[in-house]
Amino acid sequence: MRATLIYGAGDIRVENVPDPRIQDPTDAVVRVVRSCVCGSDLWPYGSRPATEEGERIGHEFLGVVEETGPEVTAPKAGDLVVAPFAYADNTCRFCAEGLHTSCPRGGYWGQNGVDGGQGEAVRSPWAQGTLVKLPVGEDSALLPSLLTLSDVFCTGHHCAVTAGVDARTTVTVIGDGAVGLSAVLAARRLGAERILLMGRHETRTALGRDFGATDVIPERGDEGVARVRELTGGEGTHTVLECVGTKPALTTALAVVRDGGVVSRVGVPQYEEGPAGYEMFSRNVTLTGGVAPARAYIEELLPDVLDGTIEPGRVFDRTVGLDGVPDGYRAMADREALKVLIAP
Repeated sequence: MRATLIYGAGDIRVENVPDPRIQDPTDAVVRVVRSCVCGSDLWPYGSRPATEEGERIGHEFLGVVEETGPEVTAPKAGDLVVAPFAYADNTCRFCAEGLHTSCPRGGYWGQNGVDGGQGEAVRSPWAQGTLVKLPVGEDSALLPSLLTLSDVFCTGHHCAVTAGVDARTTVTVIGDGAVGLSAVLAARRLGAERILLMGRHETRTALGRDFGATDVIPERGDEGVARVRELTGGEGTHTVLECVGTKPALTTALAVVRDGGVVSRVGVPQYEEGPAGYEMFSRNVTLTGGVAPARAYIEELLPDVLDGTIEPGRVFDRTVGLDGVPDGYRAMADREALKVLIAP
């Protein structure tokens, strides 16, 4: 089969690789129907050291189950499933608490001999605990939105949930990428009526307004902070959803949060140290967030996608086949595309 590999910064290739097969009795083989490029994929795309051997990449996909191991009773062959970006057994104490990303038997696609999602097929470890059956066919118009349950919309939702967003809270979202826009949609779904979106790309912020943003702040740094403070009577917002992952984004988040408020960060941190000293302590600011346990949220969010209450799949603005994946990475890195959908 064919799959995507990364060899180094800017070096994405689609090559022939061995077909996946059942290795453990808890495995399933899934034929990929839709996948995509994640914003977090752009970090290694921009900085990974060159290597002679490529590494599989991709962690968001929908597919049809082709074969299952003897211990898998569901899903069954022929079922369309969504795969959260981290696989897990869904039986351990961490999974029972909704923290599937800490499952001791779990892991991530494209690592430790497990297939990446940007290919024609994937071997899924712990298939019964990981894969969620979808009640639609593989030709459904809902596939883009259903694919967001693999990662990006669940990540935006996790950001809003851990921040405590509800009808009583004001919200600032930092970042107009796919995760930031998903966080806007998630905050609106949870009842927030005032949502400030910090972003400067007009096509993206226009979608953010459609998703529920009430104000757009294109300024950055001190000017952006001043604008948020101006719009909130000098106080800042109860919650801040940091969806970028850079130190300046975290610094801005702490500057625009209201005293006693919550900053939730889900952007993959590109720093080792951050501003979490006395000022944050004295203002009673809570810092939360982290890796989204997408598997814990899928059943909750699925009905709203199926009935059209939310359309998170609108974050996809370009579709490519496998041959187009390298250019899809380039387009996202160059800000020509918001999020690239892959139809193998």
